[in-house]
Amino acid sequence: MVVNQTVGRVLGTDDSTPLEFWVAVARGQHLQLDDIIALDRVLPTGDVVSIYGIVGQVRARHEGARFDSDVFLIADGVLPADVSEAAQIQVTRVVPETFVPPLPGAEVRKAEGSERDEALDMVEVEHRLPAGLTRDGQPVMLDLEFIDGTKGAHVNISGISGVATKTSYATFLLYSMFNSGVLGAAATNTKGLVFNVKGEDLLFLDHENTRIDEEERARYAALGLEAGPFRSMRVLAPPRKGDPNGTPATGARTTGVRPLYWTVAQFCEQGLLPFLFADAEDERQQYTIVVQSVTAQLQRCARQSHTADGAVRIDGRTARTFSQLVSIVCDKLLPEDPDEAADPQWTGRSIYTGTINAFVRRLSSAERHVAHLIRADIDDAETHAIDLDSQQVTVVDLHMLHDRAKRFVVGVVLRQAFEAKEAAGTAEPLQFVVLDELNKYAPRDSSSPIKEILLDVAERGRSLGMILIGAQQTASEVERRVVSNSAVRVVGRLDAAEAGREQYGFLPAVQRQRATILKPGSMFVSQPRLPVPVLLEFPFPAWATRVAEADLSGGTGNGLAGGPADQPADPFDGLV
Repeated sequence: MVVNQTVGRVLGTDDSTPLEFWVAVARGQHLQLDDIIALDRVLPTGDVVSIYGIVGQVRARHEGARFDSDVFLIADGVLPADVSEAAQIQVTRVVPETFVPPLPGAEVRKAEGSERDEALDMVEVEHRLPAGLTRDGQPVMLDLEFIDGTKGAHVNISGISGVATKTSYATFLLYSMFNSGVLGAAATNTKGLVFNVKGEDLLFLDHENTRIDEEERARYAALGLEAGPFRSMRVLAPPRKGDPNGTPATGARTTGVRPLYWTVAQFCEQGLLPFLFADAEDERQQYTIVVQSVTAQLQRCARQSHTADGAVRIDGRTARTFSQLVSIVCDKLLPEDPDEAADPQWTGRSIYTGTINAFVRRLSSAERHVAHLIRADIDDAETHAIDLDSQQVTVVDLHMLHDRAKRFVVGVVLRQAFEAKEAAGTAEPLQFVVLDELNKYAPRDSSSPIKEILLDVAERGRSLGMILIGAQQTASEVERRVVSNSAVRVVGRLDAAEAGREQYGFLPAVQRQRATILKPGSMFVSQPRLPVPVLLEFPFPAWATRVAEADLSGGTGNGLAGGPADQPADPFDGLV
């Protein structure tokens, strides 16, 4: 056991319990928030119990003062008094597990080396995932077995937009997973599926960040990582609207990008229509019955008339574009002859005309948002199948899509990935999914096809090797089962009202208060091995998060359009 310098003694004027106690800080010493301490208690039997904890609060006061105004007299030397400092300790571990309170007067020391590993319960952890650094530059590790499905799975990250750097931390965890060696030989085949929902932040992961300096490289080195970009990445982006060639629309990035779309035959045969009706407004309507009936008929027609170019024939009419498909469906539901009844196989039984009209209006309104994503008017359209395994990381770009189109793409791609894992029948290789704005795709108070898939991932993904790294501004607005199934919980900067909600009950009161003032790049991380969340900082991204940061001569050689722009002084400014 390492014997370190005493920094204080257990107070006798405040109650000590097996889970919390106060320490008087010795003269010439100091304890700050998040310091890790250790002490011993000798039992009457002679056995020694080691108690470890984290500083959760620190206070200072005048001893000898009776009134608030006495501080002026003491400062002037008129009234004698001593300054005392004390630190509140939140117990993290007791070894062996004999839960007795520390005795007043017991010597307290800072935990370093092997004692620090004991305090953070890392001694018996075989697979350590670098998660960040404490404020004094010491590495913090996560137990991989609570992420990869062995004992638990999934990571959930909360924090307000623009300050909490949620997506930056999610990609850092992904980078650490691939480059720390924690996965061993399995890292080569492990895949990452990243949804880029806002801006172009995630389109340059394979380019080195020109703004990273030697100090940040040293922080990576302290975690056992080499600072650099993701080495294997592909971007999938929707085609430009009106472009007959299906050229991907990604803004600054011009190469290393493949188009993201589905043929009309795939849309029909795979039953993708419900993903166009996936928001709260749809769930309050009665036309979900019509959605189910039309989906079944489209699947039947696709199986009977599958064409080589991805088009579909329905009762003698060919649908090569989504607009043509919408026109055919509308004619089936609302015949031109007012005396002719709609086919009940398409509408469902006992459906009123008003319900059919509501479905038609909703389907027609979706046309302008998704028509460029569902098409068979491009040569060799069916050869452009979405391949999530060709590179280690696949970024699906959504930032230029309307919300309805975003929901459609997220739902369909997630279902494809989940069904592929189910078909594989084995958890390896792992598939990590990074998705921000979970409150939009898995809202607490409504249901949708996308939400059902995310629930499947949260509840069954552990056994299938599909791991969700989800993020949102407000965990209180996300489906409870998605959040509660996450073994690792991460909290960045929170809104004060949000911090008080029950979803953050794992944060002690002091940590909740501190969460409202956290700076970018600082996160509270809670993992099952510890009863107390640990505050950590993660290094500045070594990969470009915008075109102005991209090193055009590095990475995988993918080209970019555009040039450098004015760069903010704060390295985390603008990261989410």
